[in-house]
Amino acid sequence: MEIPQEALKTNKKLRSKKKANKLNRLLIYSLLISLSLLFIFPFLWMIFTAFKPENEAMAFPPSLLPKIWDWDNYKEVFEVVPFATFYKNSLLVAGLGTFGTVVSSSLVAYGFARIKAKGKGIWFALLLSTLMLPPQVTMIPVYVIWSKLGFVDTLVPLVLPAFLGNSYYIFLLRQFFRTIPKEVEESAYLDGANTFQIYWKLILPMSRASIITVTLLSFMGFWNDFMTPLIYLHSMEKYTLAIGVMQFQGALTVYWGPMMAASTLMLVPLIIIFFTGQKYFVQGIATQGNKG
Repeated sequence: MEIPQEALKTNKKLRSKKKANKLNRLLIYSLLISLSLLFIFPFLWMIFTAFKPENEAMAFPPSLLPKIWDWDNYKEVFEVVPFATFYKNSLLVAGLGTFGTVVSSSLVAYGFARIKAKGKGIWFALLLSTLMLPPQVTMIPVYVIWSKLGFVDTLVPLVLPAFLGNSYYIFLLRQFFRTIPKEVEESAYLDGANTFQIYWKLILPMSRASIITVTLLSFMGFWNDFMTPLIYLHSMEKYTLAIGVMQFQGALTVYWGPMMAASTLMLVPLIIIFFTGQKYFVQGIATQGNKG
């Protein structure tokens, strides 16, 4: 029994299409792997330089892998500067700042998303307009305010503003809250729940991916913040890691081994937190802005 010519042609087309798809996937994966190696190279350089003696870290031509694996750089990090104090200060600032940002931003976002109020659209537009205001514009007057209040060289200016909300996170959470069906809240109202109970026991659990996304972004922002501690902190015992690492850079010399060791230790919490919440982070980013 002969196979129809049309069937043979269709079969050939399917095979050629499959080959083309495989070739496209191969090219895409090759490109992605090449780009990933390009972006991960500085990270690997930092890790391996942390194990190099100072003369090898400054050697030319440079080499990626150390010839002599040296752990003294990590010891020097804790001996030369109070690195454990820097770590404690950063954890305190990032933890309190993240908590304040998530609580205040989610409260304001819920108000903009669900509560009916006169002029709410105008206030929301005004809130978004603050995103276009460079921080350098308000840097000096804000510093004068904190100085008059007597909070310079304390951790208060680094933490307290977080409890007043963040415009960007308010916008993100508002967009997500608006995707939740209103029937859910109406049912809760019929059951006798008040507005705060609905926000706390209903909306926040349903927005777990979005909340975790804001938590991760906020923590990374506080943890990596360099400018704010540089402006307000003058005593070394108050320093956070962002400026504490800079203590290994002198006026004429940079101690690359200890600096890379300190930078590696500084990245550890971020790596742990990101990979722990990676699933929710990707899900939260993918679902943001689905509804305008």
